[in-house]
Amino acid sequence: MTTAISPLAPERFPDMPVIAGIRLASHACGVRYAGRTDLLMVEMDKGTTAAGVFTRSLTASAPVEWCRAAVAKGSARALVVNSGNANAFTGSVGVASVKRTVESTAALVGCKDSEVYIASTGTIGVRLPDEKITAALGDVRAKLQPGNWLEAAQAIMTTDTYPKGASRTAVIDGTTVIINGIAKGAGMIAPDMATMLSYVFTDAALPAEVLQDLLSKGVDKSFNAITVDSDTSTSDTLMLFATGKAGNKVIKDAKDKRLADFKAKLFDLLLDLALQVVRDGEGATKFVTIHVTGAAGKKAARTIGMSIANSPLVKTAIAGEDANWGRVVAAVGKAGEKANRDRLSIRMGGVLVADKGEMAHGYDEAPVAAHFKGKDIVIEVDVGVGKGRSTVYTCDLTHAYIDINGSYRT
Repeated sequence: MTTAISPLAPERFPDMPVIAGIRLASHACGVRYAGRTDLLMVEMDKGTTAAGVFTRSLTASAPVEWCRAAVAKGSARALVVNSGNANAFTGSVGVASVKRTVESTAALVGCKDSEVYIASTGTIGVRLPDEKITAALGDVRAKLQPGNWLEAAQAIMTTDTYPKGASRTAVIDGTTVIINGIAKGAGMIAPDMATMLSYVFTDAALPAEVLQDLLSKGVDKSFNAITVDSDTSTSDTLMLFATGKAGNKVIKDAKDKRLADFKAKLFDLLLDLALQVVRDGEGATKFVTIHVTGAAGKKAARTIGMSIANSPLVKTAIAGEDANWGRVVAAVGKAGEKANRDRLSIRMGGVLVADKGEMAHGYDEAPVAAHFKGKDIVIEVDVGVGKGRSTVYTCDLTHAYIDINGSYRT
């Protein structure tokens, strides 16, 4: 884990209130790291509902496969997450490891196996010493407390430089509810699903089907709209748990207008967490927002945006504070989506730099160069063929990314 905190980090971890029905604790069990916590346990009251969105990687980890099957039943009582080892590409040994952890946790909590969710993050292809986890479960459960959000976020970090959390309040049919979320992620960040591990909890009373509908839609403009390095993880997991302790009237349709405020606050929290992941991109010094308009459709706009966001030439130019808009032109052209060269326009920091197939008339690079010296970079591209639009988020690519990933396993 790196020691220098990202220059793009928030000033502090947010204040996160207690959520009734949720207790959390962390523990150091030595899976890989020495001198830090690497195990998170969350216990949830009976009646807690669950939803999840997971990586689309064809080499998904054993924990992801377990959670994908378990969440179909929509009930949750416990979550166990370890950092330092991904338990991915570990074959039948990895599957057996998940089974042992699930069974040990279920026996301790007194619940069904299908109500236990497991996640692992870290190095791929190394056997997980799950005996260290199962041996520590009793100790970590004894430390469970309602408000340990910061400890929880810290325990799941790998190359992260800071813990990530967010909190919102919403109103459902006159009842105030709380939404809290934590996330980890800094490298191997790309959508489908996207990026990392993230867990969101609420005291709202909502059926699993409604949670799943909201989560699946909310991920589109948040975790599926970010990239650090174009590498989709084997372990990407986003889960949403609802304890029902707020006592609101249960709403069974995600489209019900009474859920409008909850939906808006949930989506805002998901975006907050997703952007924190980008701001902690390995070696990042600049946060980049890319707006694409005028595309043939929404999907085309997203593809073009990601082509720009994942371009090493664009990202290194930003790192070098070089307003090289020609690299953006090249990234649009390679995206494979319709674009009209003679209608293409590009703005950087709000300044028109390219228009109608050439450099903008009277273009002065000075204000753009000044913009690129800042920490928040904005690039706007209109491809001139339709009404599709999308916004994606990324960071620059610096030599520190190589330093971190070139020495990660050692």
